[in-house]
Amino acid sequence: MGLFNFLTHDIAIDLGTANILIIYRDEVVVDEPAIVAFDRTTNKVLAIGHKAMRMEGKTHENIRTVRPLTDGVIADFNAAEHMIRGMIKMVNMNRGWFSPSLRMVVCIPAGITEVEKRAIRDSAEIAGAKEVYLIHEPMAAAIGIGIDVEEPTGNMIIDIGGGTTEIAVIAMSGIVCDQSIRIAGQTFDSEIMQFMRQQHNLMIGIRTAEMIKISVGSALSELPEPPDDIAVLGRDLMSGIPKEIKITYSEIAECLDKSIAKIEEAVMKALEITPPELSSDIYQNGMYLTGGGALLRGLDRRISLRTKLPVHIAPDPLRAVARGTGVALKNVNRFNFLMR
Repeated sequence: MGLFNFLTHDIAIDLGTANILIIYRDEVVVDEPAIVAFDRTTNKVLAIGHKAMRMEGKTHENIRTVRPLTDGVIADFNAAEHMIRGMIKMVNMNRGWFSPSLRMVVCIPAGITEVEKRAIRDSAEIAGAKEVYLIHEPMAAAIGIGIDVEEPTGNMIIDIGGGTTEIAVIAMSGIVCDQSIRIAGQTFDSEIMQFMRQQHNLMIGIRTAEMIKISVGSALSELPEPPDDIAVLGRDLMSGIPKEIKITYSEIAECLDKSIAKIEEAVMKALEITPPELSSDIYQNGMYLTGGGALLRGLDRRISLRTKLPVHIAPDPLRAVARGTGVALKNVNRFNFLMR
């Protein structure tokens, strides 16, 4: 077994729409935005991750930035391959003069199609993986927050990532019922950009929208401890001149209301199709929020008010899926829900 370990490197990848996390030897060694920059003339990769992120919205005509993943799946196969390969190179695996085989566990949305699944597997293999295992995001999130998924007990996970919201009831190493909607963090960013155009005649970029979401984003129009108003810079649509305005959390709560209502509906639909024995478990245990969307102020309280059930925000929700994927990597031979 020691020789096998020496000749094989195992890595776990949380292939998120907004961020990619790679776990190697039980540690998150790569945590980078899922974006790549190309030279339009030569089609060579100029930057990936944080370096490419700094270029987004600021490039000249010879540089293009690409987000290869949309709604949790690969939209640009070529860009995804370059991005995954580049991020794997960031992992210091001490390969030396020979190239040991690479085994990967990759996290995927529960609502993914077979074609999308094939695209992810092909990208991983082209990037150097000899063995590829796939795990669904809600399952990885449950493992990552310490739930024993092999027990005959029902647990509901609400994982709000960058491109998709995955809602699943998990018991006995399987997903009993689930709902997957393509409304998540990036949808919130787009809603904020549209709101700023319509209400304030201000054009802002995607990075500014994300900053607004993090700084004053809220699921409720009334919070016990409201965040301070923030100043937002953008381009005035009437004059074309740069302008600064103040934004309040209640304005953002209003603009995100419709998207959050759709997530609530998906949660209610998942509860409706849950078997009664598992429903009693969820009544006792509550629901667990993971993913970056779990950090939206007041979201746990809003879902709890709608469902009349306790809602728990997972510790370090941004990395819950990555941690669970890492645990799955160490238990490849034990977990029968991993897909080859």
